[in-house]
Amino acid sequence: MKPKIAHFRIWSSAPIARSVADLLTNTFPEFSVEVFDFSSLLRDDKAELLLNGLSVVRHYGWGIIMGKWDFRTMFWRTPRIFQWIKLKAEEILASSGYRFSFQLGSLYDASHSEIPNFVYTDHTHLENLNYIGFDPSRLAVPAWISLEKEIYANATKVFTRSSNITRSLVEQYACPSDKIAQVNMGSNVRLVSAEMENEGYSSKEILFVGGDWERKGGPELVAAFRKVLLAIPDARLTIVGCFPKLDVPNVDVVGPVPVDAVHKYFLRASVFCLPTKLEPFGAVFVEALSYKLPIVATDVGAIPDFVTPGMNGYLVQPEQVEELAGALLQLISNPNKCRELGEQSYQLARQRYNWASVGKLIRGEIEPILGL
Repeated sequence: MKPKIAHFRIWSSAPIARSVADLLTNTFPEFSVEVFDFSSLLRDDKAELLLNGLSVVRHYGWGIIMGKWDFRTMFWRTPRIFQWIKLKAEEILASSGYRFSFQLGSLYDASHSEIPNFVYTDHTHLENLNYIGFDPSRLAVPAWISLEKEIYANATKVFTRSSNITRSLVEQYACPSDKIAQVNMGSNVRLVSAEMENEGYSSKEILFVGGDWERKGGPELVAAFRKVLLAIPDARLTIVGCFPKLDVPNVDVVGPVPVDAVHKYFLRASVFCLPTKLEPFGAVFVEALSYKLPIVATDVGAIPDFVTPGMNGYLVQPEQVEELAGALLQLISNPNKCRELGEQSYQLARQRYNWASVGKLIRGEIEPILGL
């Protein structure tokens, strides 16, 4: 009988959830992976569901009314739900056969004192303070932040997706650097072919993919695109993932699409642009790399890890419309430049930002700890 891995996550619906479950299965074939979704477990505990709802109101109610927070986000940032998950995970891990646990995300602590626990995360809560313009009053309550620190203290190893989160763990959470390993991430969307050729470099089409229009810099992109049109009247902008109300020539608002259908928009684009203001990681950037697109983005968060100015794209400061328009014009007006930078994006995806590479790094860290 195979030894078991307990894989914890909050949601099963997010594309990353499927990717990480597959990652564990492929990386540790000698183990049986058992997946536990805390959102599903919570639905079966109606009393806790109600009591934590009241806890959200107690800790964040006024801020939710004022528009500072939304209920769904803060539902998972109460001390009550943190403790509920901790007890639930310990209950699961108390049964025999689990060699280690592996949790996706750092909103909760799924550790057990007698079993190694590995955390794979794209954020820390205090990293928000490193974004220009972030309002500190939007942080979770101090009691929850204190509990978040326990996640990293109790973890056997913390796997990060980017260097800024590694720095945050060391500088803001006093986590020892040898307890952290940056392992990156892979694409969550279907790749048409590992050696596919992007045919869109002459299309003059800019692609935006994102669900949060304001936070991901949509209004600034539209303002920059108006300036692009003055120089290149047949340029196009395609918006996937949200439905902003716009009256701008040559803009196609597609809205949300299934994950497995996003590839066609990457294939026909010349440039990928997401001038986000705050981004835990931005999985969509990895997809853009994989589809050989040059990237125009903002110099925030994890993005400088995978966008090097002049090599595979350009970085601008958040909300700088003129700078954004200039970067887009450099690419839209030069298909050969798009192809050159897009090829560099693809090479980076092949070398670093793919699940096989992530799995190799993770296994390399876990093997000595478990004595495999």
